[in-house]
Amino acid sequence: MRQGPSHDPRTPVEESQTPRENPDASFSRRGFLKGLSGTSAVAATGGLGLGTALLSAEPAQADEVGPLNKNVRRAVAARTRRRAANSYLKGFLPPQPCNGDEAAFADLRAQFFKTLPHDNLGEVDPTAYNAMLDALDSGDPADFDAIPLSPQADRRLANPQAALAFEMVGLDSHATRMDPAPTFQGAESAAEMGEVYWQALTRDVPFRDYGTDPLVADAVADLNAFSATVGPTQGGLVTPGTLFRGETPGDLIGPYISQFLWLPVPFGPTTITQRYDAPQAGDDRMTDYNEWLAIQRGANPQVPLVFDPVQRYIYNNRVLGEYVHRDVVTQAYSNAGLIMASFGPDALSPTNPYRNDITNQGAFITFGIVSVLDLVTKAGRVGLTGAWFQKWSVHRRLRPEVFGGRLENQMNGTKNYGIHPDIVGSDAVAQVFAANGNRLLPQAFPEGSPTHPSYPAGHATIAGACATVLKALFDEDFEVPNPVEATADGLALDPWGGAPLTLGNEINKLAANVSIGRDAAGVHYRSDGIDGLLVGEMQAIGLLRDYSITFNEDFDGFVLTRFDGQRIRIRNGKVKNL
Repeated sequence: MRQGPSHDPRTPVEESQTPRENPDASFSRRGFLKGLSGTSAVAATGGLGLGTALLSAEPAQADEVGPLNKNVRRAVAARTRRRAANSYLKGFLPPQPCNGDEAAFADLRAQFFKTLPHDNLGEVDPTAYNAMLDALDSGDPADFDAIPLSPQADRRLANPQAALAFEMVGLDSHATRMDPAPTFQGAESAAEMGEVYWQALTRDVPFRDYGTDPLVADAVADLNAFSATVGPTQGGLVTPGTLFRGETPGDLIGPYISQFLWLPVPFGPTTITQRYDAPQAGDDRMTDYNEWLAIQRGANPQVPLVFDPVQRYIYNNRVLGEYVHRDVVTQAYSNAGLIMASFGPDALSPTNPYRNDITNQGAFITFGIVSVLDLVTKAGRVGLTGAWFQKWSVHRRLRPEVFGGRLENQMNGTKNYGIHPDIVGSDAVAQVFAANGNRLLPQAFPEGSPTHPSYPAGHATIAGACATVLKALFDEDFEVPNPVEATADGLALDPWGGAPLTLGNEINKLAANVSIGRDAAGVHYRSDGIDGLLVGEMQAIGLLRDYSITFNEDFDGFVLTRFDGQRIRIRNGKVKNL
C-alpha cells in the first residue's frame, strides 16, 4: 500500500492530543450527565448559547420520565453536537498535494474532461476545461451550468457540485487527504496500465483457474518485467496467487472473491441467492478508435451488452465487473451486514454491550441491525463526499481508457506523449494490438468510465468507509461458518476446505473486490482504489467518532483494524492506537 508522509492526518490522534472544545475537555457523555443535578448545574452550560430562560425548570409532564428534564436534555443534545463538530474544526485543513501533471502539460494530456469538446486526438478544448476550473473555483451554480459540453454529448458531468457539499456528521470532505496520484509519464502509471490491460485480457478466465491458465502465466511474466511493481507480491514477484488481489490484511487468504459476494443474503421474508447477470464472453467495447472518440465526447454507446441466459455466481472478472457496474451504492456492505448478523451474537463485536452481558435486553436501534444498516449507509455517503472533493477539486486524473488513447496515438506515430517505455513495450499491449489492430484499452462497459475524474475511485471510498463500519460492529476474528467457492463456470458453490476465513479478512477482501473490480472493467487504476479505500476509512473513523458519544449503554468503544494493520479504539469521540 502506498505510504504517505509522517504527518499524514490519517494517523489516529492519541487521546491526550485530541482537539477539544474547551480547556476542561475531559468530557464524556456519561460524566456530563452525572454532573447535571438541577437548575444550578444546567446554568453552568450557558456557554451553549441557549439562554437562561430556556434552561429554567418546568414541571414534569405526566407521560414523560427519564434522567433529564426537557431543558437539560436540550442542553446535553446541543453540547454533544457542538463537541462533535468542534473536534474537527479546531485544526487547519490539511495541504492537498497533487502530481503536477495539470500544470506540466499545456495540452492537458493527463487530465479528465470526458463530455467536454475534444479534437480528433481526444484532447480537450482548453477554453472548456478552464470553464470547468472556474466553476469549481467560484462555486456558483450558474458557472457549472455554463461549462460547455461537446456537441455530441448525450451524457452530463457527474455531480461536480458535490465536491463543495458539507456534511453534518463526521469528517468534512475537505479535511481528507491523499498522496498525489502517480504521474502520467512515470513507471508506476505504466505498471498500473499494464495491470489494467491484463485484467482486460483475462476477464473471462475463472478465478479458480488462475494457477493453470496460460494467459495468466503470460500476465505474471509481463508484470514482473516492469520496472515498478503494483499490487501484492510473494518474494518481490507477482504470482498467480497474488495477481489482481487487494493489499489489505486477509486479501491473500482463501478464494479471490469474498464470502459476502457468494453467501445467500437473509432479506426479511426471503433469501437472496447471489447469482448475477453475466455478460457474454469476449464482449469488449471501445476497441474502435471512432467509437472511443465519440464516447470521450459524451456520446451514448450504440449497442447494449449481451448477457448469458443463465445468471451466475461471480466467478471471473467479467461477472465481477458487471456487478460493480450496476450495484447500488452500499449494496454489498448492507448484504454483508445482514449475512454477519445471521451468524448470531457471537459474530458481534466484543465491545457490543448486548453481546454477552445484558440478559434482559436485546440490541435493535442501538448496536443492532438498525444500527448496522444505518451506519453503513451513512458511511457510503460520507465516503463519496470525500471522493468527490478529491476527484474534482484536487486531482482531476484522466481515466485509463484515455491513457489507452494516448498510447495508441503515440505508438501509431501521431503524437509523442512521453509515455513510459515499460508500457509501450509490454506484452499486454502487443496482445491487444494483435487482437484489435490498435492499443486502445478494451472496456467492459459500453459507455466506458463514468463522467467524473478517476482519482480516487468512488466505489473504493464507499468500500473503505463501509468496510470500516462493518469491522467496528462485528468480531473480526469470528470464523465464517460453512465457507464456499464458486465453480469454474459460476453455476454452483462448492464448500471451501482451505484456511479458515475470518470476518475481518473477508470484509477487507470485499472492499478490495469491489474496488479492483472497477479496474478489471477498465475504468480505474489500482491507486484509484487502494488510496480511495484510505479516504473512505478516514471518513468512517470520523463518523464512528461522532457516534461513539451518543449511546446510553455502557460502551467500551468501537475497536477495529485499519487497512494498514493498526488496531484502534474509538471511544468518547477519541481515537487511540492499541
